[in-house]
Amino acid sequence: MDIKLNTEELRYIALFEQITNAKVIDCIIDDESIIFVIESGDMGAAIGKGGTNINKVKKTLNIPIEVIEYSENVEEFIKKSFYPVHIKKINISDDKNRKIAFVEVSSENKGLAIGKNGKRVKKAIKLARRHHSIDTIVIN
Repeated sequence: MDIKLNTEELRYIALFEQITNAKVIDCIIDDESIIFVIESGDMGAAIGKGGTNINKVKKTLNIPIEVIEYSENVEEFIKKSFYPVHIKKINISDDKNRKIAFVEVSSENKGLAIGKNGKRVKKAIKLARRHHSIDTIVIN
């Protein structure tokens, strides 16, 4: 995993870590929010008692944030990146030098898994690509 971060992302990471004491592995800034990927086991510290830490970060940054706990297990990491969508099953296919994750959800959760304008699945693809070399995700 070789992730390059720019100055703005590094500033956000420093602020998040200072407020929460959670270790940030990655930070992705998009048009509408900031996504922090934190070390496994640090979610409690990131949220804080009664949500105090996460709310302080949100108030300080004045932009919606999302926190995802890292997992070395690719299936578990993809599940976490789709939260709160319930994932039934994930199969990883290594087809013609392309790694594809097939994510199975119930028919009533398919729209939620894809997200408005494909936002949730695009976020999951970006995270899976950066952290586990997954080329794409297919929702079934």
